Amino acid sequence: MEKILETFHLSKRYGARWALQDLSLGLEPGRLIGLLGPNGSGKTTLIKLAAGLLTPTAGQVQIGGQAPGPATKKMTAYLPDRMALPTEFRADDAVAFYRDFFPDFDAAKASEMLADLKLDSRQRIGAMSKGTQEKVQLCLTMSRAARLYLLDEPLGGVDPAAREYILQTILRNYSEDAAVLLSTHLVGDIEKVLDEVVFLREGRLMAHTAVDALREEQGMSVDEYFREVFR
Repeated sequence: MEKILETFHLSKRYGARWALQDLSLGLEPGRLIGLLGPNGSGKTTLIKLAAGLLTPTAGQVQIGGQAPGPATKKMTAYLPDRMALPTEFRADDAVAFYRDFFPDFDAAKASEMLADLKLDSRQRIGAMSKGTQEKVQLCLTMSRAARLYLLDEPLGGVDPAAREYILQTILRNYSEDAAVLLSTHLVGDIEKVLDEVVFLREGRLMAHTAVDALREEQGMSVDEYFREVFR
């Protein structure tokens, strides 16, 4: 099957520090993949490289067989780990902005998700809590008909009561010809929805495996394996 995201000996350096080193990886559509590792392991760097926001120091990254650029950004939906929208926007301004900017954006779906989460569409983003801002960004991101969703810590500031809804939102809103790459520290909360896991340590690929195979081969859950390996 064609890979939606591939990296070939991908490396990225910030000054003297290597954030990613010699990473070769291939992800297929129709999969929800957890990107796991401690702080500083390279998760955000990999996501930003795939989103076309950073340039590799060495190696290549490809989205649908193409180097990141205008064509790949049309098929990639990126959720940053911090607020990227103007704080003077109201939530409904953000919906209108996405509708004008992304041809694949479903404004009705976004508004429905905002209502489900009981978010006031007239509230300014700057007046929202961090968790509410993250909910707004997730609703916008998952309302695109993308082929690759890059979600950087989508549950980081969200209360436990909203996590289940958000996970179900992610599951419902990507299709079989799309992949979701989701970075998180909340392994126990998300492992039930994951098909695969990618473990990074100090910028290197430590493991890439199906969740079921990990459970069978290691005799432990993803969360237990994560705690064992990275303790």
